[in-house]
Amino acid sequence: MRDFLTERAKQLKPSGIRKYFDIVETLPDAISLGVGEPDFVTPWDIRSAGIRSLQKGYTSYTGNRGLSELRGLISRYLSERFGVQYAPDRIIVTVGASEGIDLALRTTSEAGDEVLLPHPAYVSYAPIVSLCGGVPVPVRCSAENGFILTPEAIEAAASPRTKALILAYPNNPTGGVMTREQLQAIVPVIEKYDLLVVSDEIYAELTYGGAHCSFASLPDMKERTVLLSGFSKAFAMTGWRIGYACAPAALDAAMLKVHQYTMLCAPRIAQHAAVAALSGGFADGFSSVAQMRAEYDRRRRFLVGAFNDMGLTCFEPRGAFYAFPCVAATGLTGEQFAERLLREEQVAVVPGNAFGACGGAHVRCSYATGMDELREAVARIARFVEKLRKNS
Repeated sequence: MRDFLTERAKQLKPSGIRKYFDIVETLPDAISLGVGEPDFVTPWDIRSAGIRSLQKGYTSYTGNRGLSELRGLISRYLSERFGVQYAPDRIIVTVGASEGIDLALRTTSEAGDEVLLPHPAYVSYAPIVSLCGGVPVPVRCSAENGFILTPEAIEAAASPRTKALILAYPNNPTGGVMTREQLQAIVPVIEKYDLLVVSDEIYAELTYGGAHCSFASLPDMKERTVLLSGFSKAFAMTGWRIGYACAPAALDAAMLKVHQYTMLCAPRIAQHAAVAALSGGFADGFSSVAQMRAEYDRRRRFLVGAFNDMGLTCFEPRGAFYAFPCVAATGLTGEQFAERLLREEQVAVVPGNAFGACGGAHVRCSYATGMDELREAVARIARFVEKLRKNS
């Protein structure tokens, strides 16, 4: 019988994150700092809206774009929170922001097209580019400049074949953010190479010490931007799988066609829950989001301080809920550090090379977990680091 697998499928590497989670499940005393998932339960008013939708029998498909009420609220939310105007009929409700990434790349990437990725980068970007026939090209970002994209770095990576840039701020895994001024600084090189910008803003609500700036809000950038976001991180709704995509007219129409044939629509129950998330928030200033953000901020400061006290230099993340300490001082690579830490102290972190080769001396640690677990994890990591220091 013939080999039915495509070369793309054969060459696709498993996620550099998941194998550690599989091991954690076999260790009853393990603490995981690996999962990028809020430890908060979805707020009750959002859950109850989902329950009510079931009780009322709202279990059918919605239109392909999603509920008109939800799209209207998303339109208002983007305008009031981030100064970006999208009409409800230019918004696609997606199955998480992840579907939006796939839609954006599937409708724009052809064989040989290069897509620039800020590195370290979220693990899904490069594989999706490759599955769409494109060529992922890393753009190196460093802790010295806050893991931001600079015009010089984009210029060094771009070529006549470059078609798009994935912009992912606040950033996973580094926690880096870009200010309006820093985003404005990369506009000339984006225009020079006539690039599409796929802006993944799923962590927009989770910034510390400053408000998020949406790239589409910059002058003349909306028409070359696909804005992607969702409810998973800010509203603790990861399992609901609900996001949205906003794009220029021609791209929007193409993305909608792919969405029609692949997903048809996002889950109706989740859409009703998302309506509750937004409609309640306008009245109280999104207080539940603010409370979660304040708690993440407390954990952020604790974890970053602890790593620096251990001698593991840690850039101060200004967004998302990850710390990205450098473990080079231990004499181990990030992968060696993660494997030994899990085996010897039963703490799971993600090796930095899962996010690109330039992350090889780092590990990613999520602080989306309770303070008690975080304190215990820090105590175990400190013990592990001290043992390495004594044995060196």
